[in-house]
Amino acid sequence: MKHEPVHLSFAAIALIVAAAACFTAIDAIVKYLALRYAVPVLVLARWSVPALIVVALLGPKLRWGLVRTATPDLHWVRGTVLLLSSVCSFAALKFLPLAEATGLNYSTPILVTLMAGWLLRERITRQRWMFVLAGFAGTLLIAHPGNVMPHAAWLFALGAATLSAAFQILTRKLAREDLMVLIFYPSLVGAVLALPAAIPFFRFGESYPASDLVLFVAIGFIGLLGHFLFIQAFQRAPASTIAPFTYMQLVWSTLTGWVVFGTFPDHWALAGMILIAGSGVALTWYERRRASLSPAQPAALGWPPDAMMLGPDITGLAAGAFQLGVGQTMMIRFGDGPPKTVIRTD
Repeated sequence: MKHEPVHLSFAAIALIVAAAACFTAIDAIVKYLALRYAVPVLVLARWSVPALIVVALLGPKLRWGLVRTATPDLHWVRGTVLLLSSVCSFAALKFLPLAEATGLNYSTPILVTLMAGWLLRERITRQRWMFVLAGFAGTLLIAHPGNVMPHAAWLFALGAATLSAAFQILTRKLAREDLMVLIFYPSLVGAVLALPAAIPFFRFGESYPASDLVLFVAIGFIGLLGHFLFIQAFQRAPASTIAPFTYMQLVWSTLTGWVVFGTFPDHWALAGMILIAGSGVALTWYERRRASLSPAQPAALGWPPDAMMLGPDITGLAAGAFQLGVGQTMMIRFGDGPPKTVIRTD
């Protein structure tokens, strides 16, 4: 079987590394604010700010194109799953060191492999089972019995990874949906559902520090920026060549936890993080070799933990051979170059 040549794009790698830094910044801000604010309030900021930004920037042009879909129920389920993943992730960050929480979250690709076998009837080969077991061993090393952190915090972190994996599986089922709908719906669902949960925790009549208000906005803005950088990276290079660089978030979180919060993983946790990252990278390369993925097929990999995955990639279309409605998007390859996303706005 002939494999396509792999092209290393330094621009794409830089975008992935920057996206990983954005996601680490979100976690650090959440961990800092969680000392004084309830998790539902932080979750509301995480999803309402991106929803408002998208509506403000694209709403006047796309209007109902932002939410037009034939499967709204599945989109609401997908958005709810991601919201619950955020709740678990933020709860874990409240108690766990930044690096350990991130490491457990990065067991998502391993869980996606298991869920794909169960829900999508994808065959789990012997090699896949080896990567899954290696990733599971990594999670046990991070949450080793001698660790003094509360067990509930570890369960929250693993729950976040499991829900994130379910989100990726649902994204596969919606792979033919419009890109903007895939991006916008989770923010919309998160904002709508988090608002009533957060209201009881608002301190009405009290003034909030201006610095905290800036950080609340930053959670959502940086999250939107991180997803934009992530998508841009996967449009510039094959998924299998840049997906391993998403594990830079483990490096960023370790350094941030050390410098900002004064925590550094012990040797067991470091070994577990390395094992999880190594199994994830090996799984990526294995899937590339096994399925001969083209540079335009990133959707099966599922990074980062709460990423808004891309929509369909349409190749081999002659100019003028397709039509887009207002607000619809389509990914198209031109020759051997990277795929481009076409969005009709008028």
